[in-house]
Amino acid sequence: MPDRTWLDPAELDRTDPETAIKAAAERCSNWGRWGADDVLGTLNFLTEDKRREGAALVRRGAAFSLSQRFDADGPQKGWRRRTNPVHTMLDTGTDAERGVQGFPHGIGGADDVIAMPLQASTQWDGLGHIFDHGNAWNGRRAGDVVTSLGDAVTGIETVADRIAGRGVLLDVGRAIGTDGELPDGFAITPDHLEATIAAQGGSARVGRGDLLLVRTGQLTRARRSVAAGQGWGDYAGGPAPGLSFTTADWLHATEIAGVATDTWGFEVRPNEFDVAFQPLHQVCIPNIGLFLGELWDLDALAADCAADGVWEFFLTAAPLPVTGAVGAPVNPIAVK
Repeated sequence: MPDRTWLDPAELDRTDPETAIKAAAERCSNWGRWGADDVLGTLNFLTEDKRREGAALVRRGAAFSLSQRFDADGPQKGWRRRTNPVHTMLDTGTDAERGVQGFPHGIGGADDVIAMPLQASTQWDGLGHIFDHGNAWNGRRAGDVVTSLGDAVTGIETVADRIAGRGVLLDVGRAIGTDGELPDGFAITPDHLEATIAAQGGSARVGRGDLLLVRTGQLTRARRSVAAGQGWGDYAGGPAPGLSFTTADWLHATEIAGVATDTWGFEVRPNEFDVAFQPLHQVCIPNIGLFLGELWDLDALAADCAADGVWEFFLTAAPLPVTGAVGAPVNPIAVK
């Protein structure tokens, strides 16, 4: 990756997010890089060669689902009408036993339906999810991209066949934190990411076309709370460790295809300005064109990587291709 000095968090003027966001957006903009009609953003870096590289990493055949569950006991609390999934049966075994389904020769069956916000659990943010001063990815007007009918330009279905390749896990919680976890409000800087790469070794190198996973350990902590009968707390929307605003240049320079974390909001919360809401999203999605994953379960994979010292793997993480959606659920699978 390029040799450069990254912005120090201490240099951020906490009172002036507008100036910081504008400067970062200008430095990190990929607008026009792949043409005026581009709808893929940084997934342009994930080429066929990168997919072959990822597939070649499969040695043992060990597979890890990186998805949290989709059920009514999840962490959502209703912020912006985000609720946990509601699963309802349409036909049951009881109906089959009673013979009320109307099928011949004794056959019966079960069917079900689910109602949920598309970002209720493990998911990708699409390129139509966040705007910067009314602009969507690649400089389009937000209202020309997403209407009440959905995202007609960069809907999540446009990348349904794209997100498979070399995955890399940076377990910052294990490398930098205490007992494998970072405290809420911990801002992960480029220096922390580079230190984690150095600690994990050559298989943790990060570069063009990679799918980067960053583990903070917050999900581990939240699950302890649930197991103790104390509920999810503020895991969905509250304070959290996450990427510092100062990582914008690092994320841009590494030319990764996507990045996902084990937290609700990807970036550190509270954010690093006195009055702000997800400023790193505002740079990453509409300006860099970077796909962000949230609420991923990285614990089992992290334990395996720590055991064998191999932090790279084949990762397939296709979103559910809901036409016009600005984000979608996913069951990512890492194979080593």
